[in-house]
Amino acid sequence: MQYNTNEQNRCREESKLRIALCDDNQDFLQSTANLIRQWAAESGITAELFPFDNGDALLSKITGTHMDIVFLDILMPLQNGIDIGRELRQHDNVVQIIYLTSSPEFALESYETKAQGYLLKPVSYEKLKETLDECSHTCTIHQKNMVLKTVQGYQRVYFHDIEFAEAQNKKVLFYLRTGQVITTITPFHVVEDQFLEEDGFFKCHRSYLVYFPNVDHFNASEIFMKSGLRVPIARGYSKAFKEAFFSLMFPE
Repeated sequence: MQYNTNEQNRCREESKLRIALCDDNQDFLQSTANLIRQWAAESGITAELFPFDNGDALLSKITGTHMDIVFLDILMPLQNGIDIGRELRQHDNVVQIIYLTSSPEFALESYETKAQGYLLKPVSYEKLKETLDECSHTCTIHQKNMVLKTVQGYQRVYFHDIEFAEAQNKKVLFYLRTGQVITTITPFHVVEDQFLEEDGFFKCHRSYLVYFPNVDHFNASEIFMKSGLRVPIARGYSKAFKEAFFSLMFPE
């Protein structure tokens, strides 16, 4: 059983880059938004920009819409950017946060929210471009996906959401980091062939595939995923798993 041509094309479809910009200074908000649009045009990247002048509006939007990149002013009235960043992280641990500040004194605090970094005001186009180039590359990795055939129909799943896949009888169960489990009606050998072509996936057992970026730690017999779930490593796969994991996750 194979996916048809249309489904194969849909598997690797990438959505537009969603960028949020939050700052209470209207002049800065407009000028920085123009720089982001300039970068998108010059880079040939399709981007959708969401400007906000307060954190509440940003938080209301992000609960219903996934953002890829968020530029966030640290010093804002009512709620500062660090606190807003903490709330963002509760909803989405993939979104890339870049803080905007007029002083480097907040740099250390910004890393508490696993921010990608910060930009000092006034923001130059060169620094903004460098940051956006790095973030868009990461987003490209996060946006990689496959379309799975389920009983309910076709369902898209993003690689960064997958912890592991498990073969059960004639079905394959995909365990996601959100806690959701997707059951496919595609044979395991077909799933195996398609996913092992992609970086980050590894067969650790005759009935299991894991996604390296969501591995927390492992020993000779078990893999501990970031969610706390455990996956067995078959004896014959242990050495190859260890070598592949360190090669991908810690390249020289």
